[in-house]
Amino acid sequence: MEQQYNFTEIEKKWQQRWEERKQYKVEVDHSKKKLYILEMFPYPSGRIHMGHVRNYSIGDVIARFKVMQGYNVLHPMGWDAFGLPAENAAIKNKSHPARWTRSNIENMRERLQRLGFSYDWDRELATCDQLYYKWEQWLFLKMYEKGLVYKKKSIVNWCDECNTSLANEQIEGDKCWRGHTSIGQRELEQWHFRVTDYAEELLEFCDKLPGWPERVLTMQKNWIGKSYGTSVLFPLADGSENIEIFTTRPDTLYGATFMVLAPEHPMARSLSAGTPQEKAVLDFVNRIGLQEKAVRTDEATEKEGVFTGKYAINPLTQEQIPIWVANFVLMEYGTGAIMAVPTHDQRDFEFAQKYQLPLRVVIQPPDTKLSVDTMTQAYIEDGVLVNSGRFDGMKNREAIQKITEYLADQGIGKATINYRLRDWGISRQRYWGNPIPIIHCDDCGSVPVPYEDLPVILPEDIEFSAVGGNPLSHIPEFVNVRCPRCGKAARRETDTMDTFVDSSWYYMRYACPHYDEGPLEKEAVQYWMTVNQYIGGIEHAILHLLYSRFFTKVLRDLGIVDFDEPFDNLLTQGMVIKDGRKMSKSFGNVVDPDSQMEKFGADATRLFILFAAPPEKDLDWSDQAAEGSFRFLNRLWRLVYNVLPDIQGQKTGTVEQPTLPTAVKNLRRMTHSTIQKVTEDLDGRFHFNTAISTIMELVNAMYAFELPHEGSEDREVAVRALREAIESTIVLLAPFVPHITEELWETLGHTSSVFNEPWLQYDQEAAKAEEILIVVQVNGKVRSRITISADASDDVIKQQALADERIKAYIEGKPLRKVVVVPKKLVNIVV
Repeated sequence: MEQQYNFTEIEKKWQQRWEERKQYKVEVDHSKKKLYILEMFPYPSGRIHMGHVRNYSIGDVIARFKVMQGYNVLHPMGWDAFGLPAENAAIKNKSHPARWTRSNIENMRERLQRLGFSYDWDRELATCDQLYYKWEQWLFLKMYEKGLVYKKKSIVNWCDECNTSLANEQIEGDKCWRGHTSIGQRELEQWHFRVTDYAEELLEFCDKLPGWPERVLTMQKNWIGKSYGTSVLFPLADGSENIEIFTTRPDTLYGATFMVLAPEHPMARSLSAGTPQEKAVLDFVNRIGLQEKAVRTDEATEKEGVFTGKYAINPLTQEQIPIWVANFVLMEYGTGAIMAVPTHDQRDFEFAQKYQLPLRVVIQPPDTKLSVDTMTQAYIEDGVLVNSGRFDGMKNREAIQKITEYLADQGIGKATINYRLRDWGISRQRYWGNPIPIIHCDDCGSVPVPYEDLPVILPEDIEFSAVGGNPLSHIPEFVNVRCPRCGKAARRETDTMDTFVDSSWYYMRYACPHYDEGPLEKEAVQYWMTVNQYIGGIEHAILHLLYSRFFTKVLRDLGIVDFDEPFDNLLTQGMVIKDGRKMSKSFGNVVDPDSQMEKFGADATRLFILFAAPPEKDLDWSDQAAEGSFRFLNRLWRLVYNVLPDIQGQKTGTVEQPTLPTAVKNLRRMTHSTIQKVTEDLDGRFHFNTAISTIMELVNAMYAFELPHEGSEDREVAVRALREAIESTIVLLAPFVPHITEELWETLGHTSSVFNEPWLQYDQEAAKAEEILIVVQVNGKVRSRITISADASDDVIKQQALADERIKAYIEGKPLRKVVVVPKKLVNIVV
């Protein structure tokens, strides 16, 4: 018999057979309970990396396990195909984003199939396919009708030489990704989704997602950022308009001696227009606007700013105060404008010290008297109000409500709730994306494309080069159209949608990827949704997951779906680490999955990635450990072929016999306790590493098991127990290593797939240990071990521990303080 584990032939054989059988194709089947397992779909970069292998292996184990438990499992795969990297690569390789993307999809699909993942490839979708983006445009128009889409001016990064806006990831240092240095910021009309309309519900439902990691929910809550405070109007000194600020500390309003705007604030540029400060402000705004916001707000980052040349009026003191623009203020907080109270806010204090701006104490501590001449830092504790007009002498916490009420009476402020969350700017001045279905008419304004004219097709027969600007704007046949309302000459919108829009509803489309009478087929979506288990990286904890939740609620309110949240349970897997760093080309520590599969096969690659660490933890790559997984599969292979002549054609389980031999009983106990442990580890806990470890111990036990000689009266029960152990091992390992287990299952004489087998049930009596080993400690130190019945009570365990001869020597003549029994594990005697 063939005893060489030839993984190349085996894996190719079973992948072909699965495809021929349509092994993983699923349909709506109301006779079965459904389960929807989904990993976040990839960007088709052309290569898969170990992060992909880990993410998809986790999902595959869950999907295969649940199929064997009898569920109707939806496990699809597709491609987040639009986006900036395709344009970059097209220019670099003198290709076209469409050709480059589709070629990469072919490449990555072949590798995922080579890894043996159980995807229903009949449901494959790519967001760049017309059938997908047609219905995304349809959803855009429905949201537009509902008032959830609007256009307003906003600040974008801009490269004059490229003649286009830039995403943050397109800026490297002070240059654009093409190497140009003419980077600045520009105000552009941008399309937005009103995510803020759903801010309260998005926040509220964070507490209705028990299957999500607390870390992710906290990140989402912080991103939404609900806070209670006061909005206050600061009129400009020239009386032209007001600047609105949001503060949680109206008690310090009398101490506001200057104002600060975020560089992105709409008035940051306009205030300085025509003043001697104009150039300084524009230079500062352009420079700071390109910096990472996390860096700008870091406490260690130096506070810097520039005077706008204009003044506002403090509405309570009626004093003129200067208006500055500074790096530490963000548009994401409040209104993007703050009142600066340097005596009672440390950032404001440092800024005032640097630029010699005035200070005024308005809260005095109870035990000392502050003076602006001697302060070395801001006083941020509670106290009594001073220099605060009618509110002098009041405790500052009590004054918060009183001052807010006074502002409301005067019509210059009010109590308000603020959200950090901002509306979602979806406009991208790029080619490779979903066209926004709007037509601009000089007479009619912005006019939606009629539904019957969808999709607005992204033209692909164009020359794509590094020439600046969005190529769409240079295609007369695309741009020049007739207004759907008045029939006059008009212009098509050339902005495309942010690719986060594509990924905000793809998981629903998997339920009906070929449906063309609407975005979603109601029956299919009602059956498959919601996603029972979603798996992906923690880096998507905020934007992708938040936007997906927003889209679900919008579709619900449009009457398209009838659920509130898209994902029941979320697993965020850890990174793959090598040499102490995340795998990255820039670090030169990437392990190529192709090379691993060439050396060890897909099954061994999967096994290592699942065995090396729990899914939620980072995984330290080890070449030696990866090879160890391959050695284990070879060991399993040899075991089956070694015992095949003995167990072939034999039944499993036990025969009627008064007393089973001890060795047989122990093997059956090991088999059924392994079934129990692996089932518990896979069923919701995802302890893949301990499940695999337990199976390895069973394999070790089978190697140590010796069959009685031919003719022995114990031979038959021993053979049955061994076959039961072998078959159980194969079934338990199948979700982890599908190819080798299919092959060995067939070798044992089975004619159907191992994945058609029902998941194993364990025999509680057989799994029960008759005796257990108990560690005995004296004052915390191990002094002995006792073997005792697994059913023994705590009192019996205690008495036997005290009666142990070795223990007696340690406790003799010493007062016994207490005896602690940890059930089935240890006894600690304190003397």
